[in-house]
Amino acid sequence: MDIIVDNLGKRYLRDWIFKGLSYRFEQGQACAILGANGSGKSTLLKVLSGHLSPTRGTVSFSSAGNNVARENIFQRVSYAAPYIELIEELTLEEAVRFHINLKPLAPGFDTEKVIEMLGYPRARQKEIRHFSSGMKQRLKLILALASDSPVVLLDEPSTNLDLQGIDWYKKLVQDYSANRLIIIASNDPHDLEICRSQINIMDYKK
Repeated sequence: MDIIVDNLGKRYLRDWIFKGLSYRFEQGQACAILGANGSGKSTLLKVLSGHLSPTRGTVSFSSAGNNVARENIFQRVSYAAPYIELIEELTLEEAVRFHINLKPLAPGFDTEKVIEMLGYPRARQKEIRHFSSGMKQRLKLILALASDSPVVLLDEPSTNLDLQGIDWYKKLVQDYSANRLIIIASNDPHDLEICRSQINIMDYKK
């Protein structure tokens, strides 16, 4: 699926977060969203995902040349970010099953596979609230990349990950990015190794 933005802008009160952005994000592409902390990278991702409406311009979605209605985007986009909350009262196994009920996993994945790839076999009955911040981040990342969705949005994906976790993330995104649109908002080189194109949001603040 492609995401096409035309003259896109988002404003809060009197301040433009960004404006004048026109771009076609294409399936099979890995694109980096760059910019200083607080510059609006996360806001752009939320607009691209359909969670926020733009103040100006349009966001449209195309699959095999056909327009995709906005109300059908949810099943086609996976999103992982430090600020997205997990249901902390659920166990790991319950959290994975709950996610599957909302968004099916890609072929070859099931609950057991996800837990195995996380590397936390003894934590399957552990409640999410007892997970470390790094464990929570790994769970968010694998649920996004294991979902059967052609678009994956990642915001600061290596946040809270140790060196082992960063290596785990790099392999995960490398192995499961083929033929998908991957958009990563970050300034950390570890996060962006697969990206071959980039947008700097600082260029759209004039």
